[in-house]
Amino acid sequence: MKPTETLKQEHKIILLVLAAAEKQAKAIEAAGKMDGDKIDKLLDFFRNFIDRCHHSKEEKHFFVALEQRGMRPDVGPIAVMLAEHQHGRNRLKAVADALGKARMGDRHAIREVRENLAAYVKLLKEHISKEDNVLFAMADNILTAGDQTALSEAFEKAEAEEMGEGTHEKYHQLAQELAANP
Repeated sequence: MKPTETLKQEHKIILLVLAAAEKQAKAIEAAGKMDGDKIDKLLDFFRNFIDRCHHSKEEKHFFVALEQRGMRPDVGPIAVMLAEHQHGRNRLKAVADALGKARMGDRHAIREVRENLAAYVKLLKEHISKEDNVLFAMADNILTAGDQTALSEAFEKAEAEEMGEGTHEKYHQLAQELAANP
């Protein structure tokens, strides 16, 4: 499987959880309160599967390979993707920062959780669309067969060494749980 296909497969899992997060944000808006445990699970998935696993593969390996084939990191697609990764991290930090007070019923904090969660969902959906429909096609055109093989191996190694054995599967299971019980 090509590295872009691996990333697209991960996007499918991510989109399941984003749909659950979107429902959670709408439920918070409708009820004026939130399920802190559900938000904790969403944050766990977002921080670990999306950021530590998926975005890490892109930032440490995929984008580097694209740079080596002439794509500039300071402008264009790579710069946009990196900026969006950081913007997403900022949104997650805002959710986490407000969560304690929100659990205690603070209306402002609950609104902060909802607004930042909803903004994160919107950002990531648009981000995934750009990658799936534009960046990955560009990558498949400029990466050589050798690049593709090296990237696939780097992805596997990153999962094993950085995430640990069984972690990927754990987050797939969490994604299914969150999607089934938004």
